Amino acid sequence: MIPSGTMTITLRAFNADDLDWLSDLHGVLYAEAEGFDASFGVLVRRILTEFLAGHDPTCERGFVAVAPDGTRLGSIFCVRQDATTARLRLFLLRPEMRGQGIGRQLLEACTEFARACGYAKMTLATHESHRAACALYARSGWSLLSSKDVVSFGQKLVEQHWERPL
Repeated sequence: MIPSGTMTITLRAFNADDLDWLSDLHGVLYAEAEGFDASFGVLVRRILTEFLAGHDPTCERGFVAVAPDGTRLGSIFCVRQDATTARLRLFLLRPEMRGQGIGRQLLEACTEFARACGYAKMTLATHESHRAACALYARSGWSLLSSKDVVSFGQKLVEQHWERPL
């Protein structure tokens, strides 16, 4: 259990029972906040399905933050990009839970897991519009490597690539 503001949360491993919740939550939140089309939820479901079917638990893990009442609050994933690089994926926190340190705790747990697995660095791709997450990355030792204009999920976006040494 991890104290977070006034709430003690638990970080546990992602499992098959979380698939619908997490893919649906991504689809709904990104549609509401950024106007993403349905292709985003489809992509998230594919990523999660592939993770469940073939991840290596010795060097890949999904974390789910859970409230004392069992409510799932957010997620973050560490996946293998190559022998020396971990990739951060699917970092999400329910909007009403933001600003309480839960996102920082998820990011720290994912980073520590990657470090313990022997990765030398971590990478991630995100969008410039995720300002709070980008600020958290910058405060946590990540460096912005590149930005480029893209059209994804029915929207014009600025895609960013970040990296941090471990």
